[in-house]
Amino acid sequence: MNIKPILLVAGEPNSVFLEIFFKVHKRNKFKSPLILIASKKVLSLQMKKLNFNKKIRFLNPQKLNSYKLNNKEINLIDIKYNPSRAFDKISSKSKNYIKDSFKTAIKLINSGYTFKLINGPISKKDFLNKRFPGITEYLADKFKKKNFAMLIYNKKLSVSTITTHLPIKNVSKNLNKKLIINKVNLIDNFFKKFIGIKKPRIGVAGLNPHCESTNNFNEDLKILKPAIKYLSTKGIKISGPFAADTIFLKNNRKNFDIILGMYHDQVLTPMKTLFEYDAINITLGLPIIRISPDHGPNESMVGKNKSNPLSLLKAINFLDKLK
Repeated sequence: MNIKPILLVAGEPNSVFLEIFFKVHKRNKFKSPLILIASKKVLSLQMKKLNFNKKIRFLNPQKLNSYKLNNKEINLIDIKYNPSRAFDKISSKSKNYIKDSFKTAIKLINSGYTFKLINGPISKKDFLNKRFPGITEYLADKFKKKNFAMLIYNKKLSVSTITTHLPIKNVSKNLNKKLIINKVNLIDNFFKKFIGIKKPRIGVAGLNPHCESTNNFNEDLKILKPAIKYLSTKGIKISGPFAADTIFLKNNRKNFDIILGMYHDQVLTPMKTLFEYDAINITLGLPIIRISPDHGPNESMVGKNKSNPLSLLKAINFLDKLK
């Protein structure tokens, strides 16, 4: 059986990603070969700093089909970057390095080599600037996809958002019935195809406190309810809108496989409170399965060798099951 490799774009060099990658790599129980896309120099410096010993196997991205890969060594595609030390402060210095890493991964994916991609945390401020609000949107643009969704997945409960990385003041004006319908269809199809749930139960959190508004225009009544009603007629198991401040209560959340929010922190804050690192960020709507560990660069923990590798482990395990 030919198992497709997993590409891992290391992302921000001054983050905890390589530390957690080292911890996960020690387990070496994955069927899928892991291919790290990162700087040889960064990798070597951090291996020494974090006292991790493993042989590195350098791969030519032009000749990947000629290799017989396993995970006894670190399979590395070297992306040029020259740090002066193992860790530094996050800055725009690494922007071109991260860009080249993604460019290499996307080229391999477009060639048909694999459909499995994990990326490490990236500083949105320094890498994306104002063009893209997040990596979700960055990759959707690179794959020329306008219909996409961000899913934070845990087998007990998942969350998704209608808008992604938007300031609160911009959320309301970006909501519309078509957008909700498109996002829900992506979520519903994903759970059917990859999770094996034929009728995923979707609960929708309202935009306004208690789904009420003192304004003349109430988004929950005028946008959310019609979208939910339409989707229900199409056979999707969806209900709401429910008050966002109570939908995550134990006796409420047990009724759903996914809770859909209108904006980022509305559902990610309770999700991370409940599961911490036991969740993964999956981008829906791409021609690949792209996952990122559900945490940021965590600059305050860099170099301390104390970071939790659970989210990366969950990401690899999820992709490892896919042929």
